[in-house]
Amino acid sequence: MFVNSMKINGIIHMKKILTLMLIMLTLKSFSQTRPSVVQSVDLKRYTGVWYEIARLPNPFEKNLKCVTATYTLRDDGKITVLNKGHKISDPEVVNSSKGVAWVPDKKVPAKLKVQFFWPFSGNYWIIHLDKDYRYVLVGDPSFKYLWILSREKVMDEATYKMLLDKAISEGFDVKPIIKVEQDCK
Repeated sequence: MFVNSMKINGIIHMKKILTLMLIMLTLKSFSQTRPSVVQSVDLKRYTGVWYEIARLPNPFEKNLKCVTATYTLRDDGKITVLNKGHKISDPEVVNSSKGVAWVPDKKVPAKLKVQFFWPFSGNYWIIHLDKDYRYVLVGDPSFKYLWILSREKVMDEATYKMLLDKAISEGFDVKPIIKVEQDCK
């Protein structure tokens, strides 16, 4: 009787473990498909200077304004990334970081990886891209990072709201979003 009881408890315990593993796999699968991304990206057209219009708070851009990202296509197909931002307290001080981005899966060109120091890399997913490459919504599957970028220093309110609505529909919490000042020369 005691042996049968142990077997039954073991089976129940195993079922609980299997159920938990199934839930974890489902959540992992869900997090890798959301947010959705654009179907295609022409990296040549994507290169150039982008002005940061808004972002979710993150530690590496804390207290920065006039933030830009400059993307340069390399001969090997990767992209050199140069991020710059001016300190809010002293705009003469510029922080910059240089990295590299690449497309790990050519079938999904809007899911890039970006690396600023080896061996760590992050996700750079293009969620929405204007057909004329004038503005873009970029995020990641953890929903911790989100950027609204533009080719111009200023964005009209209707476009800004449309991109915020898109972010919300993809699962981002935009309540803490920071509008970035672009008043530097």
